[in-house]
Amino acid sequence: MFNIVLVHPQIPQNTGSIGRMCVNADCTLHIVKPTMFEISDKTVKRAGLDYWPLLDLHVWESLDHFLEANRASLERFFFATTKTKKPYFEASFQPGDFLFFGGESTGLPMELMQMKWDNAITIPMGKHGRSLNQATSAGIVLYDAIRQNFASFDRA
Repeated sequence: MFNIVLVHPQIPQNTGSIGRMCVNADCTLHIVKPTMFEISDKTVKRAGLDYWPLLDLHVWESLDHFLEANRASLERFFFATTKTKKPYFEASFQPGDFLFFGGESTGLPMELMQMKWDNAITIPMGKHGRSLNQATSAGIVLYDAIRQNFASFDRA
């Protein structure tokens, strides 16, 4: 239904948790290298539990490779970032959209987000908040996208 794109993820447990969520939400997970861990790492699989073999997973050697293969979908790229004021709930998501999340300590590259800055979105936080856990952020945005498109969500 949707595509979650992790650009240079750093924490295997977050990636495993997001993979598990993708299976449950009928989403595809795209992992863009480099990563700070091996995709086959047992911590990724442990966090994903027995869902990992069911995951629709695409691993890309670089951001350039990902963009080359998916550039036709640029209009439907959404970038989760703390560098915008546009809340995620103001975005209009459609099935097939690509929801991007950056590395836990680095975020997304500005050059990537500037490709479609109108689709940069943020999760509002209190005055003491800097950022949320990557898996938490992915869940918040993904399930709002599902809420917006619930009629087309395959519940069979």
